[in-house]
Parts: sequence; C-alpha cells; structure tokens
Amino acid sequence: MEIALILLAGGKGKRFNYPVRKQWLAVGSEPLWLYTARKLAGLYPFEEVVVVGERGLGSFYRSKSPFLVVEGGRERQESLERGLEATKSPFVMVSDVVRPGVTGKVVERLVKKMEEGNFGAVVPYISPADTVVYRGETIERSRVKLIQTPQLSRREWLERGLEKGRAEEILFTDERGAIEAVGGKIGYVEGERGLWKLTYFEDLRLLNLPRPTPLSFSGIGYDSHRFQRGGVCKIGGVEITEEFSFKAHSDGDLVVHAVIDALLGASGGGDIGEIFPDTDPKYKNADSMELLAQVVELIGALGFEIVNIDITYVGEKPRLKKFKPQIVTRLREVVKAPVNIKGSTNEKMGFIGREEGAVAISVANLRYKDWYEDYYRGR
Repeated sequence: MEIALILLAGGKGKRFNYPVRKQWLAVGSEPLWLYTARKLAGLYPFEEVVVVGERGLGSFYRSKSPFLVVEGGRERQESLERGLEATKSPFVMVSDVVRPGVTGKVVERLVKKMEEGNFGAVVPYISPADTVVYRGETIERSRVKLIQTPQLSRREWLERGLEKGRAEEILFTDERGAIEAVGGKIGYVEGERGLWKLTYFEDLRLLNLPRPTPLSFSGIGYDSHRFQRGGVCKIGGVEITEEFSFKAHSDGDLVVHAVIDALLGASGGGDIGEIFPDTDPKYKNADSMELLAQVVELIGALGFEIVNIDITYVGEKPRLKKFKPQIVTRLREVVKAPVNIKGSTNEKMGFIGREEGAVAISVANLRYKDWYEDYYRGR
C-alpha cells in the first residue's frame, strides 16, 4: 500500500501553559516534533514523509529535519491541505507530532483494516475509563470513542472532505470528520492508552520522554553599515552620538543585528533578513532592540536558552571604551544572559580604515531549556 505520511507540527499550544511550545520541547537531542517524526516514519515503508511546520518558521524546521518541510496555515485544516499538496500517494496517514507514544501495532492495525474494506478513513480509538456524563445523563462508556491519531485515509475521500470544509467554512478537528461529512465509510481499530496527546504540561508524566541532552549550539552573526552624516548613532541599544549614524533600513544598530543573526544561526532560524525583511515597510526605522527582544522570545518558545553572547565591534569610530558598560547592561536586559563586547580598529586598512563604515561580529551559544527540571520541581 502506497502511503504518504503527513506530520502536523505547527500550532501555539496555548493550553500547554509553558514558555516552550510543546512540539519544540527537547527530547534527548532533538525537538519533540522531530522525535515523533523519526519514530513514526520508521514504523512503515512510507512513500513520502512531510512535516508541516508553523507558518513563517520554515528555516527552523528545515535546519533540523531530514524530511520534506512545508509551512502550514492558520488552522490545522489549512496545514493539512498544504501537506496534501506536497504528496501524491493514494493513501495518506496523518498524525499530530505531540503523540510520541505511537507504536508499530497501531500502524499495522490501521493498514490491515484499510486493506480489508472500502473505507474512506480508518482511525484508532480507545474507550473512556471514567464515567461519562452528558447534559446530566450518564452515557454507557461502550458508546463513546476517544479518537486518536495517526489516521489513515484514502486521498480522494480526504480531498473531497476538505473541499467541502472550504466551501461551507467548516473546520474539522480530524480527517475522520472531513471524510464522514461527505459520506465516507469510517473504520475503527483499537488504539493504545500510551498514544496520549500532549496537551497540558502535566501530561508529561504520562509520556516518559527522555530528558534534554546537555548540548551546546553556536552561531555567528555579522553586519556592516556605512556611516552617514547626522542622525543618531546607536550601538548595542545605546545612543552614542548625533554627529553621524549608520545608513540602514532600520535604526542601523549593527551590533544588535549581528547578535540577532548569531542567535538565529545557533537556533537554525536562517538570518535576520528572513525574519525581518528590509522590503517590509513596517521595519523602516525599526528599533533594533525591539527586534532582538522578539527573536529572544521566539527562540525561547522553540526550546532554547541563551548561554552567553560575545561581540566584536570593528571601526575607527566611535571608540567604545566608555560606552561598554552601558551596552552590556542594555543587551543583558534583553537576552537575560552574560554579554561581552570588544572594540577594535582595522589599522587604517580598507573601508573601515577610511572611516566609511564599521563591522560587528557576534557569537552566541545556546542550550536546550530543561523542561524536565521544571516539571519535577513543580515549576
């Protein structure tokens, strides 16, 4: 059976209530979404494997994934459609990446059931262990199914269901719902208690995930700008002089730009131009410290902590000696980690020596946030 595997790895996970998005929790040496993707991809000889990541964060996924990555949409349904567009197999298995307990037995049951009948979709389920009450009435537990993923679908049925969703503005919570809405036959197989979906931070106790490995991630950032007369020269978030400034789309703070690129490099997020393109008018004269704060928040949500930042400013002017304490203080306020800055000249050589501009170089070191420690000390 030719099956494409689509792994839905986007979403903000608001109910998780933790600084790190749940799919980005470090599990051993990799994020949860990749841990689950590798595991599930190894349970069947899939024709295609596609990871659907969060919109706008493609670089963060691609830098880590051996599988094809496409960016998703605003809703789960739109993300699924984009994953479908990237595949062509007649059967499609779809799973949330926050179900790391998936086993080969579940996959085997799904495939076997699909081969036995003309089903539009086959889905795993478990029965509730607790008493079920709906609108004041107790419901027989055998009548209730708790639906899980992965779910196996015939492509034509799934596409028809999603088309109906678009046309009638219906948001389906899973593939089964979309296929059922257009009359497709649904098959059910036994799921597993261990196939738990990580929804709340407290659910971690049910999953028995490996603790984050103490790895170090390093990135290098570089930026250069020309000088221009007038304006405000800002370096490291500190206003240095009004005699000259750096010519740039934003405020020209090349030190902060280098730090941003170093952080993006260490976290696998591409470069500053991808996150804050200079073709976007909203970044005209933008405060670079605000951009840095956004990047710090983003990489934190993707599971990283900053260990330290080191910076070298290379320029004949201005001399930074008396400004260093202010620069370090301003940067530390934002990155919440040790910062060091060094100043150097270019011995009168090249464009730096001719005082046409200056250069900033930065190195950033990151590590995975240890959610394991937070969980077991009760946060």
